[in-house]
Amino acid sequence: MFRLLNIELIKLLNNRASVILIIVYFALLSLISLIAVINFNIGPIDFHLAEQGIFNFPYIWHFNTFVAGLLKFFLLIVIVSMVANEYSNKTIKQNLIDGLSKKEWILSKVYTVLVFALISTLFVFIISLVLGLVFSSYTEPNIIFSDLEYLIAFFVKLFGFFCLGLFSGMLIKRSAFALGAVLVYFFFEIISYGILMAYYKGDDIIDRVYQFLPFKSLWNLIDEPFSRLGAAKAFASQVGEDLSYDYAVHWYEIAIVLGWSAIFIYFSYKLLLKRDL
Repeated sequence: MFRLLNIELIKLLNNRASVILIIVYFALLSLISLIAVINFNIGPIDFHLAEQGIFNFPYIWHFNTFVAGLLKFFLLIVIVSMVANEYSNKTIKQNLIDGLSKKEWILSKVYTVLVFALISTLFVFIISLVLGLVFSSYTEPNIIFSDLEYLIAFFVKLFGFFCLGLFSGMLIKRSAFALGAVLVYFFFEIISYGILMAYYKGDDIIDRVYQFLPFKSLWNLIDEPFSRLGAAKAFASQVGEDLSYDYAVHWYEIAIVLGWSAIFIYFSYKLLLKRDL
């Protein structure tokens, strides 16, 4: 495993664009802390985000993993480019000539995806822990370390998303077109979901079907956290809306994403086996 990871690390460090994207990604994750200083002044309304409890334990685990999950596209570019560059630079052929088997080659990519997801999760954990210890009104250990399942969901979400990028890069072999294909499918799924939800209004059949599709299953792992805020609940009660949602991380949602991850890895390997390199 470490030998394969070392090979991938050398390739990534020799790619300036990938290094820059990785740095930007983790820099943006660090900027989550700047949310604490955001202050909206609209007439008589003074709205300070940090005072709304977004950094309170255990809510911070939910909020930060959701926000950090929105930044995952930066690493998707790295994953897709990592695969596509193997074809354009002929390094995949050279690796196989040097004795790397096709199984080891695909495993090197999976291990890299796994490490990216793991480091990202650890990074978010550390940032959230520090912010929570500084701003949270609750610092009891049993409260601090509750709701950590959001970190598990975040890890699975990144891993599944990056496996999709791996498959897309393997399928199309050109990074720009592979990223375009991911975006096209994303918009197809989200637009078709919106149209069908409008058509079958009041019926949950669309949600029950779409929960098994790639992007909707990824989204379902961590529900939006904003409606849990006291200000959002107070506003909703004034306009007669009910914001009592199920925000929990469910095992079957994790299972669906892991299932898609396995499918993407399997078909990436099958594509590699069938291609004449």
